[in-house]
Amino acid sequence: MTAPVRNLAVPDDTVHTVLAVPGMHCAGCMGKVERALRAVEGVASARTNLTARTVEVVHSPHVETPTLVAALAATGFDAQPREIEAEPVSAVKPLLAPLGVAAFACMNVMLMSVSVWSGADGTTRSLFHWVSALIGVPAIVYAGRPFFASAWKVLRHGKTNMDVPISIGVTIATGLSFYETLTGGAEAWFDGVLMLLMFLLAGRVLDAMMRDRARSGVDALLRQVATGTMVVAVDGETRWLDTKALQPGMLMRVAAGERLAADGEVLRGQTRFDQSLLTGESAPVLAGPGTLVHAGTLNIDAPVDVRVSAIGQDTALSEIARLMEAAGQSRSKYVRIADRAARLYAPAVHTLAALTFAGWMIAGAGWYQSLVIAIAVLIITCPCALGLAVPVAQVVAAGALLKMGVLVKDGSALERMAEIDRILIDKTGTLTLGRPVPDEAALGALSPFQASVALALASHSRHPLSLGLVQALGARGVHAAMLEDVAEEAGQGVTGRWNGLAVALGRPASAQGMATALRIQGDPVRIIAFADRLRPDAEAALLRLAALGVEASILSGDSLAAVAAVSRATGLTGQAAASPAEKQEAIVRLQNAGRKVMMAGDGLNDGPALATAHASIAPGSASDVGRQAADMVFTAESLLAIPRAIRVSRKTMRVVRQNFVLAIGYNLLAVPLAILGHVTPLFAAVAMSTSSLIVVANSLRLAGEAK
Repeated sequence: MTAPVRNLAVPDDTVHTVLAVPGMHCAGCMGKVERALRAVEGVASARTNLTARTVEVVHSPHVETPTLVAALAATGFDAQPREIEAEPVSAVKPLLAPLGVAAFACMNVMLMSVSVWSGADGTTRSLFHWVSALIGVPAIVYAGRPFFASAWKVLRHGKTNMDVPISIGVTIATGLSFYETLTGGAEAWFDGVLMLLMFLLAGRVLDAMMRDRARSGVDALLRQVATGTMVVAVDGETRWLDTKALQPGMLMRVAAGERLAADGEVLRGQTRFDQSLLTGESAPVLAGPGTLVHAGTLNIDAPVDVRVSAIGQDTALSEIARLMEAAGQSRSKYVRIADRAARLYAPAVHTLAALTFAGWMIAGAGWYQSLVIAIAVLIITCPCALGLAVPVAQVVAAGALLKMGVLVKDGSALERMAEIDRILIDKTGTLTLGRPVPDEAALGALSPFQASVALALASHSRHPLSLGLVQALGARGVHAAMLEDVAEEAGQGVTGRWNGLAVALGRPASAQGMATALRIQGDPVRIIAFADRLRPDAEAALLRLAALGVEASILSGDSLAAVAAVSRATGLTGQAAASPAEKQEAIVRLQNAGRKVMMAGDGLNDGPALATAHASIAPGSASDVGRQAADMVFTAESLLAIPRAIRVSRKTMRVVRQNFVLAIGYNLLAVPLAILGHVTPLFAAVAMSTSSLIVVANSLRLAGEAK
């Protein structure tokens, strides 16, 4: 059967609106936000991002932003349009003060409780209860605000969420404790309530810290763009302009040591750029007239004039940031399971607590004991661990892959990538570098002055062979010679004069395959051959794929001769001269045979195959269609990114399954104990929060898996 197409087309006139939803903190919240927005007429889709606490809404132009904000307000969530350039608000900061108050008050009340537990009675016990109340009640009111506010927002609109039973449990336990203090009772639960709030807040702070850390990767990228740049006007006048004021077509003058404020094309001058931010490659890349350069990259050697081609959210750097931000937010099978569980949680736990209270009352326990047991049930059944099971693992895994140059566009891709047992690899641009690479022996045979002249001539041309020569010589640390009277003749090459000698770089008089000829007056002609080389580590990558049990073959639109040469070099079988439809059909045939097929490709003709495959990956040099259709994008040249992505995906799914076992096992063990009256509210608070911390800690093991 044909795999479902995951990239659905939307009308051209649709509008994308991003809203910040700071009150969204769990899988249940995500589901409520999305359902509320999808219910608005004219909304095509709504996709939440728990890491950034935002929701992206695709809607028709007649749906205005206030309508979307009102729809969320009716569900109990405050929202506002997100300012893309604004400094993101930390999710941790608002929780630190409540956590500090809860922890400080808890320690002091616990000291009071020690005396009571040790056997204090009469007036002494009453005094300690009153001191505990004076410390505990204000602290509970302040530390519980994040839960009370969230619960009140949804209750006002006749709805419920995870914070409702938590707030009910805290309120009843506090009220019952204060009643016991007033009447001189034997027990008060201020310490248990404060312990509950402290652990709940600690779990949320830990989760928020992790999400802030994931978000900080996006912010770190975006901060690499210069805040402003020198702009050259038409009349030659220069002025400093803020990055936000740049427009396509403007001319930037970028000095050595400055970062680019926008994407553009070099018009004058030549230099080297440090592109490690985008590609992960440490070697600086030579750039001359006609070279495309990107925002955030560092100009190393000399000033250049750059014509702006893309600004703001249209730059390559911003696109990478969007890919990072989208990671881990898709609706995979496991996320859907967690969402359904979170959606059913509130009504189920309210019913369970009410039945527990009624059952113990019928059994003759009395309202006090029955209420204490019902409170323990309310507290211990919080499904925070279940809600964290999938997104935490996905975010950590996506961050680990990002550090190794693999961008995960879709969190569910980790789930699908883990199932891969067959891979089809496009030849040009995927298995190979997709660009002419000069022969290393020919370059090594050039004398230093010949290499510098060749670099200078090549930098004045945009011919693919010239661009390949510029990159190869630049990587060797060659510096361009100073030329005069440089001219390029289409189809013939580049000519000029160096120290009074005629020099040229162009078509050889007679040569087989791709080659260029360097001519320097008085020297013999130097022929430099080119070839489309295999990507670095291609052989090692294929061996690792085999070790993972993934069968590989070539699926290419290139000629039979070209595919055969690469097939012999790699030992892979291959299909040549395949059209886009034929590539898609090849994938469907394998899927109908029960295989989980991955497509690795880069070209426009690979788009349908990438979208049809069970999972897909494309190099950073791929066409826009290829990058959009693929689930993952790898930015470095090494092909090891493919087996690395599969290995990390499999490990991620193992961790997700472990998280579910931990979360479900906790509830299967703890809930019956709470119903039977064997769990106090204090122990319930510790157990519930500990389960969430265990899930987060288990997921954090993925941080080093991409190495």
